[in-house]
Amino acid sequence: MRIAIAQMTSGTAPAANAAVLADHVAAAAADGAAMLFTPEMSGMLDRNTARLFANARSEDEDVALAAVRKAAREAGIWVALGSLALRDARYPDRLVNRSLVIDDTGEIRARYDKMHLFDVEAAPGEYYRESASFVAGVGVSLAETPVGTLGLAICYDVRFPRLFDALSGAGAVVIALPAAFTRPTGRAHWHTLLRARAIETASFVIAAAQTGEHEDGRSTYGHSLVIDPWGDILLDADEAPGLHFAEIDLSRAEDVRRRIPVLQHRRDIAAP
Repeated sequence: MRIAIAQMTSGTAPAANAAVLADHVAAAAADGAAMLFTPEMSGMLDRNTARLFANARSEDEDVALAAVRKAAREAGIWVALGSLALRDARYPDRLVNRSLVIDDTGEIRARYDKMHLFDVEAAPGEYYRESASFVAGVGVSLAETPVGTLGLAICYDVRFPRLFDALSGAGAVVIALPAAFTRPTGRAHWHTLLRARAIETASFVIAAAQTGEHEDGRSTYGHSLVIDPWGDILLDADEAPGLHFAEIDLSRAEDVRRRIPVLQHRRDIAAP
């Protein structure tokens, strides 16, 4: 099964990012991909809170979502739209960091709001407080797609294995992990964490990433990855933005889970 991964350097202007996304959708389909995966904050990456809120829209009004749905319908390809900063009427004072799965008719098949928010000191003096702008999601989300049962997670979620246990326990054989990883944490932890999640769950992990120097002043790590259930890296996109392709064989998950049945061997562990 051929998949496409868009590695992006998203800016602060939603319309410009929407055009890039639409081009990636069309190019992925033209090159034979069954599904395209895009990074976290594909539609707008902005640390300026006032500008972020001024540009954020609901699902019905978001230009990036509209562009991807139209492009997916025209090209006949599924898209795992990594995430968008969206308004939600339930939360008037904050946004949601939402991943969406879009089918080949442009319909939304699944949604997931990022559960673990990035409130950290990534490096000395480099602070992030995602919870100041976003509300945390609740619960897991999966979708039946051309590349199998897909579980959804976003960026900082990768540090919380229980979410991945829940996704694989619910039937996921492929897990999408779109990201905008910082360079300090990327260099230290990105490959290790993603390989660990793939091995622990005996699942494919597809991690489309932001890369490079962004308009809002941040730098992201890149290195979009596709990892198989044995932990082998099938694709490392390095640091340049662009479209990348990989082949995945779902029988690989069946074989690994038969040989090392980690899902069957899991036990509930009570705290002392």
